Amino acid sequence: MAKGYWVSVYPAISDPERLTAYDKLARPAVRAGGGRLLSRGGQVVAYEAGITQRVVLIEFDSFEQAVAAYESEAYQKALVALPDGVERDFRIIEGID
Repeated sequence: MAKGYWVSVYPAISDPERLTAYDKLARPAVRAGGGRLLSRGGQVVAYEAGITQRVVLIEFDSFEQAVAAYESEAYQKALVALPDGVERDFRIIEGID
């Protein structure tokens, strides 16, 4: 079974303190959904049209598990805390089996 991944890129963060509030709710929701944090805000080298702002990569045992974690009640509550001043490009992708 192919793994699933959440990929989040943050082109703009105008209120990092409020992003921390979202993170406090999102982390336990992701863990409860079976997610494992692989990368968050570390070094980035961007090529072509890439950006170097915050990038987050989370792995799940399956694509279906990744979708279910996003749709979970706990994660939906975390999304409500995501501040308006945060621009985020979010994807759920299927890995190669």
